[in-house]
Amino acid sequence: MKLYLDPGHGGNDSGATGNGLLEKNINLDIALRIRTLLQNNYQNVEVNMSRTSDVARTLDQRTNEANAWGADYFLSIHCNAFNGSARGYEDYIHSSLSGSSQTAVYQNIMHDEITKVNQLSNRGKKRANFHVLRESRMPALLTENGFIDNASDAALMADPSWRQRVAQGHVNGLARAFNLQGNGGGSDVIYRVIAGSFQTRENADARVSFLSSQGIDSFVSTITVSGQQWFRVQSGAFSSRSNAEARLNEVKSAGISDAFIVQENL
Repeated sequence: MKLYLDPGHGGNDSGATGNGLLEKNINLDIALRIRTLLQNNYQNVEVNMSRTSDVARTLDQRTNEANAWGADYFLSIHCNAFNGSARGYEDYIHSSLSGSSQTAVYQNIMHDEITKVNQLSNRGKKRANFHVLRESRMPALLTENGFIDNASDAALMADPSWRQRVAQGHVNGLARAFNLQGNGGGSDVIYRVIAGSFQTRENADARVSFLSSQGIDSFVSTITVSGQQWFRVQSGAFSSRSNAEARLNEVKSAGISDAFIVQENL
C-alpha cells in the first residue's frame, strides 16, 4: 500500500493560527507520527510525504507528486479555524463523489476510527471541492483535526500525547481500510530522539536546517517545563528502543552531542 501523506501548509504559509499555535506545525507533527506508526508496526506500507519539515509546497506540487508516484491513497492533515466559536473534528472527500464510491467507503472507516480516539466533538463526514481532493487521481481524504482558534480544542492540540492518539486513530483507519498486516512491532511505549532543546525558535529552526543538510529529517515541537516554553527538535519516534538508538547514533555522528532519547507511554 502506497500512502501519500500531506501535512497541510508549511513555510511562509502558516495555515490557521490561534492560542499560540500554528496549524502548519500541528499538521506536520501528526503526519510524522502517522508515518512512524505505519513504518514501525505494519508490513508492505510505503509512505511518501509532501513535506517532512517546515517548507512551502504548492498544491500542484503535492498532487502532481502523488499522481506521478502512483499512490493508493492521498491523506491530507489539517486543522480548522472559525472565529473561536466552532470546535470539533470533520473530514472531507471530493464533492462529486457518491456515498457508494470507494473513496466514501474509506472515509466511513477513517472517520469511525479517528473519532473513537480524538476526544473532539463529531462534526460529521463532508464533501468539498478542495484542490487536493479534486486533482489527486487516487482516493483522497482531508481531515480537519479540531479548531485551533478554539481554546478547548487548542488545549488538546498542544498536548503531544493527544497528537499521538490522533495519529494512531488515522493509522487504525488506514489499517482497517487497506487490510494492513502488522509486523509484531506494536508497543505501548514510543521512543523519541531529541536533537536539541532551545529557548528560541530561531535556534531550533537552525538545528533542523543543519540536520536536513546532513540528510536527517527533524521538526520543531514545543514543550513547557516549569512554566517555561522550550522549542524541541525531534528526529524520529520509534516503538523499538534499538531503532531509536540507531537514529540517536546517526544524529550524534552529525555532531549533535546533546541529543538524547525520551521514552513516552502511549
